[in-house]
Amino acid sequence: MEIVLKEKIKEAVKIIYNSEATDNLIQIQETRKDFVGDFTLVVFPLLRFSKNTPEKTGELIGQYLVDNFNAVSGFNVIKGFLNLEISDRWWVSYLGKMASEISHFENSRVLNPETILVEYSSPNTNKPLHLGHIRNNLLGYSLYRILSACGNRVIKTNIVNDRGIHICKSMLAWQKFGNGETPESAGLKGDHLVGKYYVLFEKEYKIQIETLVREGMDEAEAKNSAPLMKEAREMLVKWEAGDKEVVDLWKRMNSWVYAGFDETYKKLGVDFDRIYYESNTYKLGKEIVLDALKKNILYRNGDSSIWADLTPNGLDQKLLIRSDGTTVYMTQDLGTAVDRFNEYKFDKSIYVVGNEQNYHFQVLKAILKRMGYSWADGLIHFSYGMVELPEGRMKSREGTIVDADDLINEMQETAREVSLELGKLSDLSEEEKEEVYRKIGLGALKYFILKVDPRKNMTFNPAESIDFNGNTGPFIQYTYARIKSVFRKAEQMGIDVQKVTLSSPKAGAKEIELIKLLRRFSESLSAAAAEYSPAIIANYCYDLSKEYNQFYHDYSILGDTDPETRNLRMVLSRVTGEIICAGMWLLGVEMPEKM
Repeated sequence: MEIVLKEKIKEAVKIIYNSEATDNLIQIQETRKDFVGDFTLVVFPLLRFSKNTPEKTGELIGQYLVDNFNAVSGFNVIKGFLNLEISDRWWVSYLGKMASEISHFENSRVLNPETILVEYSSPNTNKPLHLGHIRNNLLGYSLYRILSACGNRVIKTNIVNDRGIHICKSMLAWQKFGNGETPESAGLKGDHLVGKYYVLFEKEYKIQIETLVREGMDEAEAKNSAPLMKEAREMLVKWEAGDKEVVDLWKRMNSWVYAGFDETYKKLGVDFDRIYYESNTYKLGKEIVLDALKKNILYRNGDSSIWADLTPNGLDQKLLIRSDGTTVYMTQDLGTAVDRFNEYKFDKSIYVVGNEQNYHFQVLKAILKRMGYSWADGLIHFSYGMVELPEGRMKSREGTIVDADDLINEMQETAREVSLELGKLSDLSEEEKEEVYRKIGLGALKYFILKVDPRKNMTFNPAESIDFNGNTGPFIQYTYARIKSVFRKAEQMGIDVQKVTLSSPKAGAKEIELIKLLRRFSESLSAAAAEYSPAIIANYCYDLSKEYNQFYHDYSILGDTDPETRNLRMVLSRVTGEIICAGMWLLGVEMPEKM
């Protein structure tokens, strides 16, 4: 409509003022809720043609549109703003257009699609996935779907941090205290078993530090001198040197972790197109660093460590290779970035990583640009806030993390309890019920996390997330199930919902408001892609569900005696259901047809 209005306003300027108005002078926006109208024209840029007051200019253009464009049914002028009212006939026609669309994503397609990499998850192989990983995975996967829906080529990537001192901690603790324990013998998922030994390392390491401090050593020195930490560092050196015993143990324990991760990813409903491993990319990163050293882009310190001096960029000096020849995270990220660009020639590479790593990604981009990689401008840190429980922050070293598997299972169990209380699934088989519980539980988890602005810290409250009322996933799922229930009743009446057409332009105020809200879906999708914010889609789905529920409460859908009104409400319900389903799909939420 904005495009058509723009052309008609240019026509009005031509006829009334015998002047040509360029596109940049025709500024149209949605009318503010506190004024009457649907679209507002900013009149001030057109005064150069009218040589008159804003009010008089707006009145002449508004009257021309009412007389010559049947989509405009009325107008009002408030100072320099012309508020245009769109006719009910046009809104009903627009609903008919939406009802005929194969995909509700088409109107959000970008003119120049890009190749975009989205990196999410990025787990360490020394512990299981936790609540923080859940937010990371859900944001990354939803971002992939949103950007893809807008027509971009999007590749889902994961970088597994499978090497380094933290991995050696778990390995060393298993060597010392494991007694050959395996996931099978322990009855634990592999990632849980390895995480158990990471916590054990930290526990024993802390005891050693306290002992050294009591013996007179200061804390910083004690941390470096503790026997466990020394052994872990020696193990890392051996690993990078290819020591067979260390590498074999590393492969064995990592295989346990990967099996555990895969199980969690499947439960969560996320996947990847390409998985990178730090154990591979750090080698390329090391080559890049050594090459840059030869070109004097980097410098070697007196202890043989290699650094980047980023003080001219307003940053600090960054260590890239330690004095013992081992590498740091940054070296791996350099190698991964170059490897990815060589493979995909991406326009953008989006890192879904928490905001505690803001500085890290500033440094990464600065080093790559200094090395001459112009494509580094396309690196984007999608910096999201931390997620906590009502009782506070989680600490993986202390074993106080909220395990992802436990949380997913807890959500499904809570969904079962709530659904049994409501008693609405009595006609389903036990297998069908379990599937509905799974969808409700995961829908509650995903929606509650994704409805929050990703850049903000958030508190995840499991009990609040699964409430069937309010701004929750189950409320939106229930709205969709309610629409499906209407359709099942229609089928029992012999009505084929898919074949119902609009036969009259008549519509009431409530129907028109709902159609206007449906129209905003494509705008919400475009905004979510531009701002990298699934929260925009989530809250749109809630607003639409809330509006439809009010409509459902106030009006009969199938019981209206006027066939034309009934048809309008059935088409309106069908399109509403399709758009709710499409919006929740973008969030990775499955929609049960019965609840």
